[in-house]
Amino acid sequence: MKSILRVALMFALAVAGVSGRAAAQMPDMKQMSGIPRPVTDLPNGSVSVRVIRGDMSNNIANQPVEMRAGDKAQTVNTDAEGRAQFDNLTPGSVVTFATVVDGERLESQPFPVQPQGGVRMLLVATDPNAQATASAPAAPAAPAVAGTVAMGGETRIVVETNEDTVSIFYVIDLVNSASTPVSTPQPFVFSMPTAAIGTSVVQGSSPLASASGRVITVTGPFPPGTTTFQVAADLPSSGGVVELTQSFPQALPQLVVIAKKAGNLKLASPQFERTEDQVIEGTPVVLGFGRGLAANQALALTISGLPYHSTTGRNVALILASLIVVGGIFAAVRGGASLPDETGERSQLVARREKLFQELVRLEHDHQRGRGNKAHYASRREELLRSLEQLYGALDSSGAGPDPANRSGAAA
Repeated sequence: MKSILRVALMFALAVAGVSGRAAAQMPDMKQMSGIPRPVTDLPNGSVSVRVIRGDMSNNIANQPVEMRAGDKAQTVNTDAEGRAQFDNLTPGSVVTFATVVDGERLESQPFPVQPQGGVRMLLVATDPNAQATASAPAAPAAPAVAGTVAMGGETRIVVETNEDTVSIFYVIDLVNSASTPVSTPQPFVFSMPTAAIGTSVVQGSSPLASASGRVITVTGPFPPGTTTFQVAADLPSSGGVVELTQSFPQALPQLVVIAKKAGNLKLASPQFERTEDQVIEGTPVVLGFGRGLAANQALALTISGLPYHSTTGRNVALILASLIVVGGIFAAVRGGASLPDETGERSQLVARREKLFQELVRLEHDHQRGRGNKAHYASRREELLRSLEQLYGALDSSGAGPDPANRSGAAA
C-alpha cells in the first residue's frame, strides 16, 4: 500500500502529506517542488517549469532554468509568470530540471518524457519572510461563512493488485478558494462500489473525513486551500477481472487512474482518452487519462489481466464429492431393495444426469473465467444441483442395478 501510494503522490504533487496539518494551514508548497505532473493542455513533448518563492503568488521572473537529458543541457529563462517552457523533447528520454535561487539549488526528480501530452512542475524556493513569521502565534481562525468547495485537479484513483483482490485508493482534494473557512449546504458524501470490502479513511487524511460502511462523509467547515483525504477498500477479483463503477457528488476536473503494473494488467474505461505504461520512481505503472466527470456521472472502469489462482478444479471436486454423498445417502436408504431389469426410462435418466453434470462443469469453468452473468451463475448452479439430486433419487427408485452408461456394473 505504501509503495503505490508513494508513486501516486509523487505523480500527483505529493499533496497527501499536506492534509495532516492543522485545518487552518495552507499547503506547504515546498513538498510539491520538483514533482512532474502530466497534463493534456501542453503540446506533446513539452515541459513547463514554474519557479516560485514560498507560494503561488510569488513568481520568480527571468530566472534561468536548466534542463539535462543525458549529456545534453538547455537553459530557458522564466517569463513574467515564472514559467520556463521546454518544447520538442524526445519521448522516452529521461530529463531533470534545476535552478539556483539565492544560493538554494532546486532540482526536479528525473522522469521520462511522455509521448502524448506534456508535463508541468513547480520549483519552489524558500521564502525567508515566511520563515521569519512561522514561529509567530497563529491568528484566531476566522468564522466560517456559507460557501462551496470543488474537487481539485490532483484527485487520483490508485490501484494495487493482491493475490485474490484489488486494493483501490482514492486520493481526493476538496478545494476552498475563499480566504476564510466555508460551510457547505450539504457534506461531501459518496459511496464506494457495491463489492467494496473494508472501506476506511487512511491514516493521515483530513480529520473532516470519516467512513461508515461503504459511505464516505466529509463535513465542514472547510479551511481555505485544499482538504486532502485518502479512502481505501478491497475489491474481489473474479477470473483476473475487476469491474468498478464510481460516482462523486461534484465534478471531477480531470480523470487520472494509476495502477501498479502486475502481470498483464490493463485499464479500460469509456471515459479514458488514452492509457499508457510508465515507470515512476522505479515502479512500473499503467496510467489512464480522461477529461473528467460531471457531478454524479458514473465512472465505469475495468481492470483486467490480474494474476489469480483458478479454483475450477477445487469447485469441480467439491461438486463431485457432494454428488457422491447424495448418491450414497439414497443408496443407504434403499439398501437391500430388489434390482429390477434396466428399462428405457432408466437409460433416459442416466443420460439426463450426464448432460446436467457436464453443463454444471461448463458453468463452473465459465464463471472462473469471468464469463456470463454472476446472478445467472448462482441461480443456474443451484438449479442444476437440485435437478441432479432429484435424478439420483429417481435412479435409486428405479433400482440400484448397473447404469446403462456403465455396463461393467460399477455404481453410478
